[in-house]
Amino acid sequence: SAGATGVNTMADDKHFVDKHRNQLIERVSNIAAILDELLEEDVIQPETYDKIRVLSICQEKMRELYSGPLKAGGIRCKDKFYNILRKRERYLVDELKDMK
Repeated sequence: SAGATGVNTMADDKHFVDKHRNQLIERVSNIAAILDELLEEDVIQPETYDKIRVLSICQEKMRELYSGPLKAGGIRCKDKFYNILRKRERYLVDELKDMK
């Protein structure tokens, strides 16, 4: 079934970014550009942006993003994050979408 925006909810009603949380944490590499866009789209606040940017490991940055803004922000934040991922990590998103 489709989510409110029609693309981000999987058949089991889990949002794409929730269903593939572990793979995204392990494999997203372009986190700086993603954080820039999340800040620009008002998904994260400047304080959160600064807090995540100082972390040295991509996986730590992704975990912090999941435990803070994505957890608190709800479906709209997840949708924006998903769309940014589609732009910045297209091949990874396509690969994860093809997984059964």
